[in-house]
Amino acid sequence: MSELPDMRASDSERERVAERLRDAVAEGRLTMEEFEERLEAAFLARTHGELEPLVRDLPAPSAAASGTAPVPTAGGGGWPERVGGPGTSRMAFAMWGGFSRHGGWTVPRRFDAVAVMGGGELDLREARFEDREVVIRCFTVMGGIQVIVPPDMTVDVTGFGFMGGFSESGLDAVPDPSAPRVRITGFALMGGVNVVRKQTRAERQRLKEEKQRLRAERKRNRLEGGRGREPGPDEEGGGAREEPR
Repeated sequence: MSELPDMRASDSERERVAERLRDAVAEGRLTMEEFEERLEAAFLARTHGELEPLVRDLPAPSAAASGTAPVPTAGGGGWPERVGGPGTSRMAFAMWGGFSRHGGWTVPRRFDAVAVMGGGELDLREARFEDREVVIRCFTVMGGIQVIVPPDMTVDVTGFGFMGGFSESGLDAVPDPSAPRVRITGFALMGGVNVVRKQTRAERQRLKEEKQRLRAERKRNRLEGGRGREPGPDEEGGGAREEPR
């Protein structure tokens, strides 16, 4: 966990803490009640300082655990099963228009993307890959290309821009050694290429449903605890009774 407690926590950092908590309850280190309390606190945490105490008394994660390896990418099994097979297409071109590649397409060893006064989007979150290392060459002239990758993918961005540029944004990178390595290079003239790290819609929905389930369970437990409490002297029989004169 970061040494800067006031630094804002990212979604990927909250998910890594949640995964450590799941491992801890599975190993018997936490009771179910402790797990649910800490998991809810993790999802609601805003800073590193709020996340760190939740795992302070737990052992450091191994390389195969959630500290360095992320939750498996949704939409196509583990990474080894998503490598292999011929590329779906080897280039995309847009002029005064756009192009898109998303879903279960297969990224070839080398893919060329060109946008001239137009735009394009390459979504790799549910894609397959012809090889463990692929190169995506992006060329833009007064246009833009967005490449969407999952947080656990290793991506090297080495493109050059003139009155434009190459950038990275989104969730923090959490490289998975088994994931393919993607090199993004090329040239941007009065345009740009942006690499964005995002979770899949299915993963975001799963996290949302887990948060809702935990809140509902906590609310139900509070209500059940209130019903099981013995009424006080002033509560029994509908409140305090007035003494007869």
